[in-house]
Amino acid sequence: MILTFGSISGAHFNPAVTITDAWQGGTPWRDVPAYIAAQIAGAFAGVAVAHVMFGERLFSFSVHERAGGAQIFSEFIATFGLLAVIWGCVRLRSATVVPFAVGAYIFAAIWFTASTSFANPAVTLARAASNTFVGIRPAGTPGFILAQLAGAGAATLLFRWLVPLTKTDATAVVMPQQADSNEQEQR
Repeated sequence: MILTFGSISGAHFNPAVTITDAWQGGTPWRDVPAYIAAQIAGAFAGVAVAHVMFGERLFSFSVHERAGGAQIFSEFIATFGLLAVIWGCVRLRSATVVPFAVGAYIFAAIWFTASTSFANPAVTLARAASNTFVGIRPAGTPGFILAQLAGAGAATLLFRWLVPLTKTDATAVVMPQQADSNEQEQR
C-alpha cells in the first residue's frame, strides 16, 4: 500500500506518522486535520470491508480487553519502533526502502509485542468497532493512543538527536515522491 499510494498522499495511513512528519517540517500543519480524518475514515472502512468478507456485523463494539501496563508499554514500543524504522530509513538510507522496511517491521511487531502492534491511532479507534479477536474495548483506546503518540514522539526526538534534520530531509520525511524529486534536483 505504501508503494501504491506513496506518490499520491505520501502513504500517510497513520496519524502518529503524520503528526511527527508535520512536527519535523514534512507535512504542512494545515493539511494534518484532513489527513487524520481520511486515516480514521479509511480505518473504519477497512473494518467494514473485513466484516463483510467474514460475514460479521458491519460494526460492533469490541469486548476484547487490552489493558494494563504491559499492553500500553507494548504500544509505546510498537510505535517507537515503527517511527524509528521510518526515520532511520529516510535519514540514513533512502526513502525508497521505507515501504519494505515498514512492512517487515509491522509483520515482526505483530509477533513480538504483547499488544499485537496496533501502532496507529486510527487503527486503534477502528478496532474498537470490531468485536473479534483483533478488537479492543473502547475503554482501552485512550491508553493505547497516548502510548502510540508518546512512542512516535520519543522516536522522533531520538532521531532528531542522532541524525539532525536537514532542509532536504524535511521535504522527504515520509513522502517518497518528494524525496525522489529532491534527489534528482541535487544531481
